Amino acid sequence: MPAYRMNCGPMSDHATGTTEVTGITEDAFLDGRLRLRQPGSGHRAGHDAMLLAAATAARAGDRVVELGAGVGAAGLALAARVGAIKLTLVEIDPALAALARENAAANAIAADVAALDVAAAASVFAAHGMPPDSADAVLMNPPFNDATRHRASPDAARATAHVAGPATLEDWIAASRRILKSGAALTLIWRADGLTEVLAALARGFGSLAILPVHGDQTKPAIRILVRAIKGGKAPTQLLAGVALNDESRTLDRRLAAIWAGEAGLLFERAL
Repeated sequence: MPAYRMNCGPMSDHATGTTEVTGITEDAFLDGRLRLRQPGSGHRAGHDAMLLAAATAARAGDRVVELGAGVGAAGLALAARVGAIKLTLVEIDPALAALARENAAANAIAADVAALDVAAAASVFAAHGMPPDSADAVLMNPPFNDATRHRASPDAARATAHVAGPATLEDWIAASRRILKSGAALTLIWRADGLTEVLAALARGFGSLAILPVHGDQTKPAIRILVRAIKGGKAPTQLLAGVALNDESRTLDRRLAAIWAGEAGLLFERAL
């Protein structure tokens, strides 16, 4: 079995098939159950999106919002697993939003796509069908590279997707808090060395946190964290046993193999 690496590009050939079409690739996720068109360069969906989808709890009939959806990878993967959710994909880039619409239609998944800034006013969200206290679940993969520590990509779309400003995380969490119902969950993925920032941003309005470290290799420090936070939650924070994309024998963690195959189950099952 080939080695797996955490990255923001498409998964390796074991998990995706790719066809170049005039600068757009069509990539297969969930062992081919989900096919997504996305730009051939810049920010591309991959491991992070599939992990985020697998970590998000939802049931049929739930109103689910993905913030910063890009081409819709995480939200559509969640819909493919759960089925019959009321999905809204929020994306600031009109070109990516258009691809998200195409991807939803091509995969026969019902989804509304809103081309708007996550930092937009509550009235703008409401006009797009996301009034306060209306969502059963929110998932997001915000730009997480600190502009003061990381050189921005010359590719404008990639820079927008990856580089965070001083208020980015707070803005995204504030939007989530506003649209979520009381007791509903926000699920996010972030870089592991930014855990302090995440905890600080969630301190207002969220609790009952569950934190799952993700390691590229089980012998090395985590490179991502998956966090589930409950609006108004009061339970103690849980730090769960991490998952590794590679173990010492270079084979895939069994839970992750199920995720890549679209058979998933939740990574947070021990936190529920």
